[in-house]
Amino acid sequence: MTLRRRLTQFYTALLAALLTTVAVTTLFIMRNNLITGVNRDLNDNYGRFVQLLPSQNLSPNNTADRDAVGDLENVRYQFPNYAIQVEQLTFYDLPLLTSTLAQAAGPQERQSLLDNLELLRDQSRESSGIDRKFPIRLSEAQLTQLIRSPDGQLLIDQDVQEAYRDKPTPMRVLVRLAPLALQPSPLGLPGSNDTLTIVYVGRSLADIQHTLADLRNVIALLFLAGLITAGVGAYLLAGRALRPLGLVQRAAEGIGGQNLTERVPEPETGDEVQALAGALNNMLGRLENSFEAQRRFTSDASHELRTPVTAISGHASYLLRRTSPSGQQQESLKIIRSESERLTNLISSLLQLARSDSGALVLKHEPILSGLFLAEIARELMPLAQAQNSRLPVAGQEVTFEGDSDRLKQVIINLVSNALKAGAQIITLSSQPEEDGKEVRLSVSDDGPGIPEDQLDRLFDRFYRLEDSRSRDQGGAGLGLSIVRGIVEAHGGRIWLESELGVGTTAHVQLPVGDVPILDDEDVP
Repeated sequence: MTLRRRLTQFYTALLAALLTTVAVTTLFIMRNNLITGVNRDLNDNYGRFVQLLPSQNLSPNNTADRDAVGDLENVRYQFPNYAIQVEQLTFYDLPLLTSTLAQAAGPQERQSLLDNLELLRDQSRESSGIDRKFPIRLSEAQLTQLIRSPDGQLLIDQDVQEAYRDKPTPMRVLVRLAPLALQPSPLGLPGSNDTLTIVYVGRSLADIQHTLADLRNVIALLFLAGLITAGVGAYLLAGRALRPLGLVQRAAEGIGGQNLTERVPEPETGDEVQALAGALNNMLGRLENSFEAQRRFTSDASHELRTPVTAISGHASYLLRRTSPSGQQQESLKIIRSESERLTNLISSLLQLARSDSGALVLKHEPILSGLFLAEIARELMPLAQAQNSRLPVAGQEVTFEGDSDRLKQVIINLVSNALKAGAQIITLSSQPEEDGKEVRLSVSDDGPGIPEDQLDRLFDRFYRLEDSRSRDQGGAGLGLSIVRGIVEAHGGRIWLESELGVGTTAHVQLPVGDVPILDDEDVP
């Protein structure tokens, strides 16, 4: 997963959590405000109803037919949107009821009191806007809480079966327990004929539920829109914030041993990216100095060694030609001359590697016909192959490409020489187009003993050799494939090996075709 995607997911998740918190908080506050408004409205209408209650002439312990129209039916016109129910607790006053409940010695006495209260409530219940068959009922726990409440008030949410409705309606119900005047006082004295009464005033919550549902839908749409917008915005902002880092990355990937003088751009962001670019440039400067010191030492040492090695070889050859050394002396002089020649080759290889590392390897580009090019190399190496009873067939398609023929000939000759040193009997040189004709692949395949898979990549390391296929007696120094890779990379190509033990090895050199003229068949010699 990329850093840009992780940043996008992080900021999106953070914003999602923030939006969720805001949405939940908004819904909670809105619901509380709406419920608070309903509670205030219920208290206001309770006050209005209590003022009208004496005019309704409710008789204590009304034993009228419960299916008949009650005395509260006329208040329906004054409270059309409310459900109202009245229950009388005759023979009790509030202090007596509270103390009786508190002094109940055990569950049986307490249950007996509650049953008596339930009987009184059923006998005296009158309602307006409520189906008489399904009145509002308090549980024993709610009734006990109402009696013990300091203000004699209880707010409950309950489904109420309204008159002439098929389904119950969710309501917020205010329940008040207080002594009330059910009839006008004959003496005009307040409280002279008050009766302990439970009054229920309920209001439908359907409008509030619809409002909250609409609000939830709106918040959900805003949440989705905000989340999508935030995700896209976070992705774009993360890309913009990481763009300097991408420039640094691409610049760093393009810097290698051939162009250590280049540096990554340092964006003027004033943040960690600028500090990272500066650190990379400082590191590249140190690497450049180290590589330059190594190349300079290799070049200088090779130049300094060339003169004494040439002198040693010359003196050994002179002694062999102009003197008459003994058998042992002659053998020693031949060894000195052979090793000095080998050392001369090693110095030449080191000089070539030093020039390749420093980018001073000059290439002369010219059109090359792959088939003719490989056939010419096969003819040059034929005597050497015949001396080892080996064959050099040429196969594949003719491809025209651009390159330095001398340098590429050095590459193929080195690969063929390695195959001969490994004891291959058949070494096939082939060419074929690749990448829709934009590249050419030159291959050298042999039937030698093969190379272990774990050593294929190490063969391109300097001074690394396979002792079972090359020996120092054959002059190998372990630099040939390093030189070959430098020449191929200078052409903008790549080289790799494929091998199987007991079957053989194939070296592939893939090069860009380049800008070459299209030759007609008449132009091919």
